[in-house]
Amino acid sequence: MPADPSRIVTARQMLAHLGLTLADLAAHPDTSGRTMPTVAEYVPRVAAAASPGTRRTYGTYWNRMTATLGHLRLDEVTASDIEALMRQVTATARTRRTGRQGRHAGEHVIAAARAVYRRAIADGYLTAADSPAHRIAKPRRLPNPRRALTPGELQDINLVARTSGNDVILDALLLRLHTETACRRGGALALRLVDLDTAHALVRLTEKGGTLRWQPITPTLAERLLEHAHARGAVLPTDRLLRYRNGQPISSRRYDHLWKRIGERLPWVAAQGISTHWLRHTTLTWVERHFGYGVARAYAGHTDRRGPATTTYIKADLQAVAAALAAMTGEHHPLPVSGTSWL
Repeated sequence: MPADPSRIVTARQMLAHLGLTLADLAAHPDTSGRTMPTVAEYVPRVAAAASPGTRRTYGTYWNRMTATLGHLRLDEVTASDIEALMRQVTATARTRRTGRQGRHAGEHVIAAARAVYRRAIADGYLTAADSPAHRIAKPRRLPNPRRALTPGELQDINLVARTSGNDVILDALLLRLHTETACRRGGALALRLVDLDTAHALVRLTEKGGTLRWQPITPTLAERLLEHAHARGAVLPTDRLLRYRNGQPISSRRYDHLWKRIGERLPWVAAQGISTHWLRHTTLTWVERHFGYGVARAYAGHTDRRGPATTTYIKADLQAVAAALAAMTGEHHPLPVSGTSWL
């Protein structure tokens, strides 16, 4: 039935009396009587719904957001408030070997705030147009300074790791594992006894985004990893593979101490901010140069990502990755290598 014209007139008069327009009603939908939470009240709910990786990445910035803007309701925070917080965090960011003058910290502030407001939009507190975090541009990323290490540089790094420190066996295994697999730190730290297949010389890597893949390693490394785990108390399938001498699983701090020590003995390592991720660049660059982009993409574990249409047709299998590893290390791999014949 058509609306009563007199009621429409009455409604317009009431809106005018309240100083509102139809656009105001559309921009602020009814939230069924819910009270708009403050930042301090809402951030813990966002953290509870986030993945462990997201909490680890944004937790510090959510805490800063709560400390600075916690007394404000979500709809009271302005773009200027968030941008001011970004400037403050950038200016006070801790100086690190791989730091970029706080640029990454500033980028994380914006990303963390956007995560809060995306959740608020999903929960129906706000509309997309109301988010102040999405009105601020992230700081432009600078070119990545990482590069492939030269054979001489890689040799010097391994020599220092094997001749200094309080656990040269562990450090040598770490560098070898990252060089052979091009895995990230998180992938190595997550390795369990059940993730090592010595019969086929494979490790199962669980990395960021929950991606999971089997990665070839040399039979020698597979045996050394198994010996290391058993010697240091790994018994159950779910026990961590990489462990300290006291039997405790290693943490990311081992990497920090390792590169700090290497940088003290090789000043160019400290000057350039070289870290474990440079080993990933080194390996993947070698694979791409000798085996092509498709194999390098599979070696890196990027086959689950969308890319140019051509990547649909150049996917590499596990055998191709094993062949690249065998060529790089000079050690035969037990996986059968695909033949070269077309017919």
